[in-house]
Amino acid sequence: MNQPQTSIAKLPAALLSLRLGVFLVMLMWTLDKFINPTHSAGVFANFYKLEGFGSAIFYVLGALELLLILAFVAGFAKKWTYGAIFLLHAVSTLSAWQFYLGFNNLLFFAAWPMLAACYTLFVLRDHDTLFSFS
Repeated sequence: MNQPQTSIAKLPAALLSLRLGVFLVMLMWTLDKFINPTHSAGVFANFYKLEGFGSAIFYVLGALELLLILAFVAGFAKKWTYGAIFLLHAVSTLSAWQFYLGFNNLLFFAAWPMLAACYTLFVLRDHDTLFSFS
C-alpha cells in the first residue's frame, strides 16, 4: 500500500503552481506592451512618473520582459530570474501606494499575495525543481 506523500515531498508541485501563476500574470503585462503600447505608456506615466516614451520603447521592454519571464517559467538561473521578477513586482506593487488608501480600488490589493508568491519562490528557489532547469 502506498504511503501518503509528506508535505515536503509536495513542495516542488506547490512551487510549480506558484511559478505558473506568477508567469501568467507577468505574461499578460508583457503582452500588453506589444498589443497596447499606449496603455503601457499611461501606466509608466501614472505610476512611475516616466513620460514621453514612444511605442518602440515598449516593444523593446516587452521583448526583454518576455525573455525574462520565459527564463523564469523555465526555472533557468533562478537566483537572477526569480530575483528580477520579485524586484519588478515589488516596484510595481509599491508604486501603486495611493490605491491602497481606500476601498475604491480593491483589485490593487491582489498585488500583495502575488508579491508574497514572488518572495516565496525566490526564497525557496532551490526546492522549485519540477519542470525546471535546476
